[in-house]
Amino acid sequence: MPIYEYRCRDCDHDFEALVRGRRMPVCPACDSDALHRRQSAFAVGGTSITVPAHTGGSCGTCGDPRGPGACSIN
Repeated sequence: MPIYEYRCRDCDHDFEALVRGRRMPVCPACDSDALHRRQSAFAVGGTSITVPAHTGGSCGTCGDPRGPGACSIN
């Protein structure tokens, strides 16, 4: 049972719905069935995460307060 993201074409309400079988959901705000299924970020995948650069104080890899190279992860 997949969870889909929808936008109501009548009231512009964004929501998620658990879809069972072929039954189409209705908008929880206005009960309209004029919905547009949106592509979710999870379905697209491959989002990038930016990791801040080392600013001193901790290892940056494991968070060891003794600094870079102090742990056995390196």
